[in-house]
Amino acid sequence: MTKVILQGHIVVSDSDLSAVQSELQVHIESTQNEEGCLLFKVTQDPENKNIFSVYEEFVDQLAFEAHQQRVKNSRWEKVTMGVERHYRISERT
Repeated sequence: MTKVILQGHIVVSDSDLSAVQSELQVHIESTQNEEGCLLFKVTQDPENKNIFSVYEEFVDQLAFEAHQQRVKNSRWEKVTMGVERHYRISERT
């Protein structure tokens, strides 16, 4: 089976920071409870409050796509609409 891994970071503007911080724990817990999620971490940079590191692992492409679909219909999608995303997606067996 081929895992899908997403890693990178997001840059959140000062105007969106409070909303992102408020919704982050719900987003993390929702994702960690998804079928096929192996690992999901989002951590705020201790030196730059506007940068959050993102690391995701899903069992396969279908699980990753299901996650993406769920996020599109979530409050997280709304509060991060203006967020700058820098991701690299890879596959690993």
